[in-house]
Amino acid sequence: MHTFDARYCRFASRLMTMVALGWANSLSAHAQPQQQPSAAGIYSCTAADGRRLTSDRPIAECSSREQRILNTDGSFRATLPPYLSPEARATQEAHDRKAAADRATQNDAIRRDRNLMQRFPSEAVHLRARNTALDDANKAMRASEHRIKDLAQERKPLTDEAEFYKGRVLPAKLKQSLDANDASVDALQQLIENQRAESVRINSRYDAELARLKRLWAGAAPGSLAAVPPGTAPR
Repeated sequence: MHTFDARYCRFASRLMTMVALGWANSLSAHAQPQQQPSAAGIYSCTAADGRRLTSDRPIAECSSREQRILNTDGSFRATLPPYLSPEARATQEAHDRKAAADRATQNDAIRRDRNLMQRFPSEAVHLRARNTALDDANKAMRASEHRIKDLAQERKPLTDEAEFYKGRVLPAKLKQSLDANDASVDALQQLIENQRAESVRINSRYDAELARLKRLWAGAAPGSLAAVPPGTAPR
């Protein structure tokens, strides 16, 4: 009797172990992620001879043409661009760079026109700005002209003294004073010429701005007008 009981216990133990292992394997199998088949795409294009082609992979006959990629239900998924040779790709990249540069230039023109209209909402505001800019140049010019008059007064006694040495060599100090006076007058005269040229430049710039503003005020779209000449562009 005892022998039977021992055998029975050993059999029961093995049976429980087998059941436990089978249950564990079942759980492990259910725990593994299920591998889903990837959704197939449908490639569609029109060949060079006008044929409409479809395939479950990229179409060799349309390698140089754009191909549409559709989902299995016929809805649009993506576009496969045409294959480009290295030369064609370089040409396309150059075209893309130029297009990007053109867009940047256009956006900059729009921004500049909008800023110009914001700074000068009316012709009266623009005229005040012109007069302010010209006033600074005119003040500098008048100051230079006044200084030239002062130098003329300072030169008179020097000239009178130089008459005493007519036909003889001037003393070094007197000659240096006369030369310094002449140099100062020459520098101021050049400065006046520069200030006059600056006044012309200011007027030219404001003239160009005003002509552009009048068209913008009349309804022209910002960025739609021709570029202004160099040196007269709106700030």
